[in-house]
Amino acid sequence: MSDRVRDARHLSPSAQEALRLRGVAALVAGRSRQDVAAVCGVTLKTVNGWWAKWQAGGQEALLMRSRGKPVGVHQVLGEAEQGAVRQVVLDYRPCDVGLCGQLWTRRLVGELIAELYPVRLSGPGVGKYLRRWGLSFQLPDKRAVEQGPEAVRRWRGESWPAIRAKARRDGGEVLFADQVGIRSDQVTGRTWGEKGRTPVVRRSGNRYSVNAMSVISTNGRMHFMVFAESFTAAVMCRFLDRLAGQFDHKVHLVVDGHPAHRSRKVHDWLAAHLGDVELHFLPPYSPDLNPGELVNADLEHGLPRQHRAPSQAGLATEITASSADDNVNRPSSAAASVAHTP
Repeated sequence: MSDRVRDARHLSPSAQEALRLRGVAALVAGRSRQDVAAVCGVTLKTVNGWWAKWQAGGQEALLMRSRGKPVGVHQVLGEAEQGAVRQVVLDYRPCDVGLCGQLWTRRLVGELIAELYPVRLSGPGVGKYLRRWGLSFQLPDKRAVEQGPEAVRRWRGESWPAIRAKARRDGGEVLFADQVGIRSDQVTGRTWGEKGRTPVVRRSGNRYSVNAMSVISTNGRMHFMVFAESFTAAVMCRFLDRLAGQFDHKVHLVVDGHPAHRSRKVHDWLAAHLGDVELHFLPPYSPDLNPGELVNADLEHGLPRQHRAPSQAGLATEITASSADDNVNRPSSAAASVAHTP
């Protein structure tokens, strides 16, 4: 023990643990308690305490221990009460239990607790409980109130397995399709700026838009078509022509209930190409079942942060380049979603 410590109270807990072990090792080796106290920068009483702990419990008694009260001690809400509140937050909206709003905040969770139990908690106190329950403040997904749970259940349990089985029998492939539109004046995302002064993004004052139709396969492969006009049955047939030309086997195309998909023109095209493409429809108001939505979400939210095109033709070129980059250079987030589609 050659390194003299000035004051052990200023050391970190781990350094204090090492000092205790060194001090006891010196005592075992024959050093006097006074010498150990002087070198370690502690009082003789402290050295006596180390020695007593070592004799009673060995080295284990000298190791660092957590300080303060154990987690959960003296909590206002018991375990059963906490579990009940947590389940309400996960299973219901505030308006479902007599409170205002559809999204849970710390204030509303505090009001819920006050309604259920004779306890009033501060905002930070509610936040501690929420974090302890493994919850975090998130942006929720949206679901249409018109969506039919029974239709979704049938799709997951019956329709989707039947589509996959039919594609395997045909030696075909399943693709999910979706449409998206990008506007020239659309701005998404955030940027850094001076507090109190909103940053300005300069874009063309001319308003124009470009649309895209894309499909993604169950292995993440993507096909797309960019067009300037509105999405109609004629555009859908043009896309089907291009899609059929990309495959030497039958395509089972999963789409939503857009009127163009159900039009007579598209119906006639499919009747003339029975061996090329077959359409399958998702339940109404169920974009969450379509992984193709994620492909277009990547494009819709990512491209407006980057594009500088001063014209409709330039915007179409940027969309084409961005879609090609998604398909070749980086895996789309939709690929993982397709892989886990039930």
